[in-house]
Amino acid sequence: MKRLKSYLLKMDNNETTYKEIYDGAAIIPPKADVGMPTGNPTEFIKKVNDPVYWSGETSYQFTQTHKLAKDKPTVVVMIPLRNLIKGEDNLKRLEGILCDCYYKHKSWAELYNGTAVVHPIAPPDPYLESLPQYWHEDVSMVYTCANKESEDKPVVQLQIPVRRLGATELVTAAADCLLREFAPYIDELNAGLYNRSRPDTENGKYYLVHPGGEVLMRNSAFFAVCPQKDYTNGPGNSIYLIEDDTERPPLPCFCIRIQVQLPRKKISKVIQMLCKDLPKAVDSFIAGHDSKKLEAALELAKKQLLIREYLKSSEYCAFIANGSILPRAKGSDKPLESAIPFVSPPDDEIEIAGIRGMGIKRGVTVITGGGYSGKSTLLDAISAGIYDHISGDGRELCISDDTAMTISAEDGRCVKNVNISPFIKWLPGGDTHDFSTDHASGSTSQAANIMEAADFGSKLLLIDEDRSATNFMIRDSKMKELISKEPITPFTDRVKELHVGLGVSTILVIGGSGEYLSVADRMYLMEDYIIRNVTQSARKIGGESTQDIPPADWKQSRVLTSKGFTSYPGGIGSERLFISDMGMVAIGDERIDVRGLHNVITPRQLTALGFMLRYLEVKNADERIDIAQAIAKLYEDIERDGLDTVFSSYFTECERFMDLPRMIELRALIARMRHTAYAVSDASVSLR
Repeated sequence: MKRLKSYLLKMDNNETTYKEIYDGAAIIPPKADVGMPTGNPTEFIKKVNDPVYWSGETSYQFTQTHKLAKDKPTVVVMIPLRNLIKGEDNLKRLEGILCDCYYKHKSWAELYNGTAVVHPIAPPDPYLESLPQYWHEDVSMVYTCANKESEDKPVVQLQIPVRRLGATELVTAAADCLLREFAPYIDELNAGLYNRSRPDTENGKYYLVHPGGEVLMRNSAFFAVCPQKDYTNGPGNSIYLIEDDTERPPLPCFCIRIQVQLPRKKISKVIQMLCKDLPKAVDSFIAGHDSKKLEAALELAKKQLLIREYLKSSEYCAFIANGSILPRAKGSDKPLESAIPFVSPPDDEIEIAGIRGMGIKRGVTVITGGGYSGKSTLLDAISAGIYDHISGDGRELCISDDTAMTISAEDGRCVKNVNISPFIKWLPGGDTHDFSTDHASGSTSQAANIMEAADFGSKLLLIDEDRSATNFMIRDSKMKELISKEPITPFTDRVKELHVGLGVSTILVIGGSGEYLSVADRMYLMEDYIIRNVTQSARKIGGESTQDIPPADWKQSRVLTSKGFTSYPGGIGSERLFISDMGMVAIGDERIDVRGLHNVITPRQLTALGFMLRYLEVKNADERIDIAQAIAKLYEDIERDGLDTVFSSYFTECERFMDLPRMIELRALIARMRHTAYAVSDASVSLR
């Protein structure tokens, strides 16, 4: 303010115009390294008018209020927003960047760039570096942009050292348990932000994955090795590298991803949410962490693994523990409180890892019973058993062969070059050894689903008559006698051969036909959710099977080609990927109906399937594609590097969070594409 003071002192006591302070005339001498010339020095001197005066980083701009009030100047005081921040030093740089973003009135790009002036321990001079990682003590927060149209909804990855949580086994079950434990703290923050009269864009909101009962690999909660903080905050956006001899190797961390809706035009609220409330929630989570819950989750995961390993090496394909609660509450996936606990029939009770329950042997198993007896509920529990579940789900110890597939009729599905001849002998104008259609019937779609499942490696089929084509499932003796020319070989005639020849077991729910009594290896009756083994009495009623049909040709000879297998279809200049919650994946000019993928249980699995398909399409460079090998390689990469291997922020219509589906579902998704093409395999091998 020295220059302003000099003007005021030079003014006459009777001065009324105060012209000097409004002009702000200033003389700028030459730079020190230029030196004063020997000639005319005025050539190197600049004269400017600058009515802005400085005190540190605060400026004061003087203007006339109006021509009749020159002795009443208007002063605009300009204070940098970062200088008004009174928060803790931990997140000072983040707060400063948020203020800069708000001041520019453009975007939140600075938040994602995280530019910092780095002052090294020794020369060279300070340099600029992108550091979108901000620290709250030893917890880091990495900010990324979900996509270009959601800059006001950053994804925050919280990285908490596992030593703070006492975690020793860094497995999926542990990450799942910690995610569920963290969720109430975010719910509490959202409760404080909620205002029903205003949208989330004004209130602000934290979006965290709230999983169901299943335990899955997720990109919203996982373990990773992350760097430690190696700097201290300086003024503004500057940082100083720490100069000491302490070794700071990367640490294993528990990572949680949260998406945050930033409130518009409310910088103080943004700072409160990101720099105060969220770190406080993390601190509370760490302080209140219950290590016993984590230990219990890991113990349960070990039991589930032991049961799965036993099923793989034994004659059993499924296990339901005694005491399991199979029925679900209405409109929910939670266990029904008043449900009858499951009890195994005495003849089928086995013990695995100290747990007693019902073991279902490989082969053909039929579950029957009257309406509302619980037979479909039991099948649903067996279907859910392909995934682990949390304690309290009721089905946490219901374990099935992890290759099991739920099979149904899919009217209208696309079928490409599938051998369905074991079930469909002939079709008008078509070859059932190489069957293709854009709109399959109920029977042909179910036949294709079974043949594809066997080709994909499934060893257990789960079939409910309510979801099946009747003419495909059964044809009694009277109809056989009446109809002499029938192209459909019913499933009853092949289900035994499917197991004996291919090693594929089947569990069926049948309530309206006795045709399976003679072909079932085991028969169970459900009454009021109580199960009984009625195999012996069923055989007496059904008799022995008298089928006499030639063996089927089970081999598949198709191989995927690059034609039509791309996310850049002809005539389209850019990629498109869209996942609908109504059961559709759109990629390029493909519209894939996925409602028949019954074992996809979360919308995030569907999102992952879309990105995985796109990844395979983009990475493919072969004319003929060994799709099984390509998928196996992809899963190896995901196991090593995480689900973000396949993610791209380019697609604005896709969610950020993903859950890992099985390989079988990815194969089934590709099989439903309409624009793909197949060729005959050079080395066709029978599934036998």
